[in-house]
Amino acid sequence: MALKLYMLPGACSLSPHIVLRELGFPFDLDQVDPKTGKTASGENYKDVSPLGYVPALRLDDGQVLTEGVAIVQYLADRKPEANLAPAPGTMERYRLLEQLNFIATELHKGFSPLFNPSLPEPVRTATIDRLVGRLAHVDTRLANRPYLLGDTFTVADAYLFTILTWLPHVKLDLARYPALARYAERVKARPAVTEALRVEAEMRRV
Repeated sequence: MALKLYMLPGACSLSPHIVLRELGFPFDLDQVDPKTGKTASGENYKDVSPLGYVPALRLDDGQVLTEGVAIVQYLADRKPEANLAPAPGTMERYRLLEQLNFIATELHKGFSPLFNPSLPEPVRTATIDRLVGRLAHVDTRLANRPYLLGDTFTVADAYLFTILTWLPHVKLDLARYPALARYAERVKARPAVTEALRVEAEMRRV
């Protein structure tokens, strides 16, 4: 059985989607309809993932793994020679965890309230101000390195790039962060990323 990624185009599931393509694993995509709770293949998504949000990954043995940070590390560890994650137990692996947790808690969760159209304007402004500071921190980090951990693209970069695709939705201009803007173009040019974006754009049009 091939791996199956339960996803929604443009959502945080883009991160494991990119990682799957970087690794070259055979996999299926199953799009979740947030309105009906059904997947494109006809499954009730809450039977797959009880909390109902993406991503979720069905493994070859039928088990389901949830939470994007766990999924991308699991995938990277299945093919360590691809170098998408440093070896477990090394200091470099903890640096990866440091970046993944920062992205998840300070960026991803920082964006989440902004997708609520009824968010009060003062709260929206304060949330965006906080994000601006966090993005400036990442911009500084990337000023002298091509990727978050240095010269090598890792699963943390797939996650950060995914978050950066959301900036236009909250009217934040990436151009105000020169290093981040260059970084986003660098990541977008990777064949796996280009293909993941193309596929998800096609899914949106259907």
